[in-house]
Parts: sequence; structure tokens; C-alpha cells
Amino acid sequence: MPKILIVGGGYAGFYTAWKLEKWLRPGEAEVTIVDPLPYMTYQPFLPEVAAGSIEPRHAVVAQRRHLKKTNVITAKVTRIDHASKIATITPEVGEPWEFEYDVIVVTGGAVSRTFPIPGVAENAIGLKAIEEAVAIRDRILTNFDRAATLPPGPERERLLTFVVVGGGFAGIEVFAEMRSFASALLKYYPQLTFDETHFHLIEAMGRIMPEVSLETSHWVIKHLAQRGAEIHLDTQLTSAVDGVIELSTGETFESDLIVWTAGVMANPAIVRSSDLPVEERGRILTRADLRVGDDDDWVADAWAAGDIAAVPDLTGGGVGGYCVPNAQHAVRQGKLLAKNIVAVLRGEEPKEYFHKNLGAVAGLGIGSGVFQSGRLAIKGLLAWFAHRGYHGLAMPSWERKFRVFWDWWNNFWLGRDIVELSAVQRPRAVFEQFAARPKPPAAATPAVSASGTSAASGTAASKALGAKAPSAAKAAGSKSATKAEAVAAK
Repeated sequence: MPKILIVGGGYAGFYTAWKLEKWLRPGEAEVTIVDPLPYMTYQPFLPEVAAGSIEPRHAVVAQRRHLKKTNVITAKVTRIDHASKIATITPEVGEPWEFEYDVIVVTGGAVSRTFPIPGVAENAIGLKAIEEAVAIRDRILTNFDRAATLPPGPERERLLTFVVVGGGFAGIEVFAEMRSFASALLKYYPQLTFDETHFHLIEAMGRIMPEVSLETSHWVIKHLAQRGAEIHLDTQLTSAVDGVIELSTGETFESDLIVWTAGVMANPAIVRSSDLPVEERGRILTRADLRVGDDDDWVADAWAAGDIAAVPDLTGGGVGGYCVPNAQHAVRQGKLLAKNIVAVLRGEEPKEYFHKNLGAVAGLGIGSGVFQSGRLAIKGLLAWFAHRGYHGLAMPSWERKFRVFWDWWNNFWLGRDIVELSAVQRPRAVFEQFAARPKPPAAATPAVSASGTSAASGTAASKALGAKAPSAAKAAGSKSATKAEAVAAK
């Protein structure tokens, strides 16, 4: 059987494996997927996880539960030598090993793209992983707890000031959800007021959300301003050292939470460790049929999809002629990729990827959203229902769909859960604090004999006596000689 290796278990990788299980005949191929995480994260739900609207575990999909015919390896691919068709797999524990394959699928996704701004690497947090969304939620709750115990002043203001960098879809959604979450929390903290909470979004461009019309983006800015959130357009973050925010406009303030959503880049750990062709922006060069290569030629038995791949956008709507890195493209590319691999295995021709964007939808907090499709724009409650309906149904597997809808239903009646579990990041802290530890060994004390002298003293005395014995013998001998001489004289 040919061995198919899928590098990366995100949208494109997960859907490729999922659909291969459906379309491959028994014994037609052996599929292996390698990813450092044992789950796929549904990233459009990360803003709602950060705002406490969805249980974190319900926004991810367990690979081993849903990929029942696929070999799942929780590890990293640290080298791809496609010329020899060998990949190096490095687990968290144990020694790396080489994996021989016949067909490779690179779907390693993307990571946050940052700039060398002082303080960002040390203080900001991204929004690409479920762990980051959980940390944002816990930080908001922790800051409210701490601020409620402080008198009004600079430290309290710092704790209640939240910053988001980047005005794309991800940035606006998490910004609006955080504002909604903070507003809902105030009823539990009578010591705090709405005016004491400050939300700032920093965007270097002159507009937000380029996926929607300019008129719609202006409505979003006005809507968020009415809810007490400030958006800084044509503004760059120049420094964030120790949480002190410095903007290109000269404005300065302090914040204890900085969320970075200003762009993504192809996973460099995978791109730089392979011999596959790469285009100028650091993505794997990919044809419209998802084979690695360009229009003139392709690399045999090598495929790519998702955020790590530069896939031509045949609709003409992509930035720079390529598909933009988002979940909508990654999911559809993964499905087509599985079909194309099966087609090539059976001697058929692969199909080209073509998907015309039907619209964009975003949630702006409980009861508010925006939807744009062509010239049609829907705002407010109806768009919010469209947002939840679309993403709820797009979540892979009915098991996961049910869990997400169940979260929303419970929150409708019970409200959002406001318990923070930031202590889980150091789960042994309390145990270590109170755990009994063995006492340090005491210094050795000399043993005392029955006569009251220590063994050491006895030894020393013996040595001393031994040293005096020759002198005593000499003295006794001298006295005997003198006495003999006296007797002889008489």
C-alpha cells in the first residue's frame, strides 16, 4: 500500500485525512497524520472562547476520536527530504526517527506574524491557539478580581485597560467579544464602574475589516464606540515595554493585557526544513490543483493546502492573486485535496480549486454581528444569528456541533460562566507550598564510651601514651645504670 503522510492537523490536514477515510477503498492506501497537538482547533470560535461563551474543549476536535482509520502521531515533523521521500519525526519524549512515505501532504498552517516592536514579544499574546483564548479569558477575570480590591488609581486603571493590535476579522471579533464580556462582568463587581474599563484597538491602516464594505466598517466603528470601545486608525504601536503602550500618535497609557492579531505567516518551522519550492512570502509554491509546483511543472507526489500554501485564487478576488489564509479556504481545500489524491491514485486527473467567497460574517458580542455578501449588508441581531448558525454548522462532526450549541443554549438561560482557572497553568503550586519535605541530615556527633570519654579521646590518649613510652624506658634504664655504678665503687 502507498503511504500517505499528512504534515499538520489543522483545518486542511484534518479534513484531508477525514475525507480520505471516506473515499479510499480498504487497502488502497495507508494514511498517517503528524501534529504536535492531538486536536484540531476551530479558530473562528476563539473570540467566543475568550469571552466565555464556549467551553474551550468544545472548540477543538480530538483527532483520535474522529480519525479512526488514520495513524495519528502526536509529534513534530522536523525535516522533509522529498527527494528521498523521508520525513524526520521528532516526538516530545524519545528519539527522532525517519518515516518513509510515498505521498506527502503539507498542511502545517500558520503562526502569528509579529514585528520587532519593543515589548511585544515579552508582553503580548496571540490568538491562534485554544490555550491563548483561555489565557485571555482568565486574565480578564483575574484583572477584575484584583481591580475590585484596589482604590481608584493608576494600578486599577492599568488592570482594566485592554488592548488589541490588528483590525482584521480576528482582531475586531475578539475586541468586540472582550468588550461584551467586560460589560457583562460589571454586575458582579459593584466596586467597579463601566467608565473605569478601557478598550483600545490599534490598526495601522485607515480602515478595519477589509472583507466588508467601507460603509459597513464605519458602522462597526460607530457601534463599538457606542459601547465604550475606542479604535485608533492610521496608528502604529511603537512600544509595549512593561505594558506601557506608546502609539505613533504620541498617546501613552498602560495595559495589563495586549492581544496581537496583526497578521499571520506560514509556519516557518516546516517551510524552512523541507526541500519543497517556496515563494517570496515564505509559503509553499502550490498549483491550483493543490499539487506542489507552478503552472509549468509540479513536484510528483507532493501536495499542499491551507495557510502554509500559496494557492492561486482562480476567482480573481484573492490578495496578490492567491487565496487568503482563512478557515473558509482551508476547509474546502482539504476536502478537494482528498478527492484529488484519490483521483491520482486511480489514474485520474485532479481538479482545480475554485471557490468564490459568498460573504463574510462576524460576531461582535452577544446579540450583535455583521454580515456582508456583495452589496448586501446585515447588521445587529440578525447578523449575529447568521454568525452563530454558520459557524455552528461548520464545526466538524455532529458530536462537536451538539456540544457548541449546548453551550449557547445553557448560556442563554444561565449566563456565561465567570469562573477563572488561571491556577491551572501551575497546578502543583499549592501542593508544593504545603508539602512536607525530609529534614536535612544532622551533623555527626562523637560517640561516648561507658567511662565517659569518647572513642576519639581514647584514641588520642593511646597515641599520646604510645609516644611517651620510649622516653619513659630511657629514663628507667638511666637510673638502673647509675645505681650499678655506685655499688661497684663501694
